[in-house]
Amino acid sequence: MDIEKTKEIRGNGPGLSQTLGMEFFSTPEPDTVMARMKVDDRNKQPFGFLSGGASLALAENLAGVGSMALCPGKICVGINVSGNHVKAVAYGGCVTALARIKSKGRTLHVWNIDITNDEGDLISTVQVTNYIMTPRKHE
Repeated sequence: MDIEKTKEIRGNGPGLSQTLGMEFFSTPEPDTVMARMKVDDRNKQPFGFLSGGASLALAENLAGVGSMALCPGKICVGINVSGNHVKAVAYGGCVTALARIKSKGRTLHVWNIDITNDEGDLISTVQVTNYIMTPRKHE
């Protein structure tokens, strides 16, 4: 999935994805999108491991990028995020998230996101539902 056109919407200014250190990438498959995030001071919990909340934020942001790429000109917002964390990632490690759209309706998108470590081990699996809206015209 080509996400180049979403860069203008996402911007380079402060936001959660920039604050946590997320990087987004296009993929050759039309139903997937990918992101990476290094585990550092921005997204670790007090014990030095990747925060589960940061993993959920990565998944939700990635699904949002995917929905924006599929629906140019629409507003795409997460309405449900549910995940399971199955393994920890220590400070200094990196995680990769691969999102695959499972249902692409007119107003709802359902994504499955698997987050893995550098060795390819599953860290978290997350499901995200996005609501797709048409922007209101200002008169």
